[in-house]
Amino acid sequence: MFSRIFLSKLTALILGGLLLAGAPALAQTPATAPTPVAPDLENMLVLDLSTGGRVTIQMFPAVAPAHVERIKTLTRQGFYNGVIFHRVIEGFMAQTGDPTGTGQGGSELPDLKAEFNKTPHLRGTVSMARTNDPDTANSQFFICFQPRFSLDNKYTVFGRVTSGMQFVDAIERGEPPASPSKVLQASIAADNVPPPALPAQPVALGQPSGS
Repeated sequence: MFSRIFLSKLTALILGGLLLAGAPALAQTPATAPTPVAPDLENMLVLDLSTGGRVTIQMFPAVAPAHVERIKTLTRQGFYNGVIFHRVIEGFMAQTGDPTGTGQGGSELPDLKAEFNKTPHLRGTVSMARTNDPDTANSQFFICFQPRFSLDNKYTVFGRVTSGMQFVDAIERGEPPASPSKVLQASIAADNVPPPALPAQPVALGQPSGS
């Protein structure tokens, strides 16, 4: 009887020791790292500005599908290339998308039905311009310099700047500006369009020595 009890206890101790010995190994198993989310290049608008660089805007088809599709269509047609920022208000926003440069123009496509959504107008938010009629957005859009929550649920937000906001900040102010900044080129990131060559800057000539 004694030997059986002794053997049972000895076996339990050995098994317990093996389990404990294996515990640290299990605890040290590395956790699987989360897969990073890739940017949605098909819904990323790229603006090369005359202010010196490239601005990327992630568009939101989940909340404004028709507006995002309109921007993509016009962009791939070359509609925005060379268009000026015709209305730029300090501390508020920069507006573009009118090929006439007057604020009265648009594309030949029909106006869009409003897709107001809960996305707030923060710094870098990109939203569609319109008249007093909610269903008149067409091609013009604006980029917010600062938050403007009074516009929420009144204008269709369709994207937000993800890089290059410093080039938006450098856009010439005015209604209209005296020397308007331009969209040199607009493209969709998935199309992998290279940036255009920036215009050569004039070289300032110094006074000749000894003058």
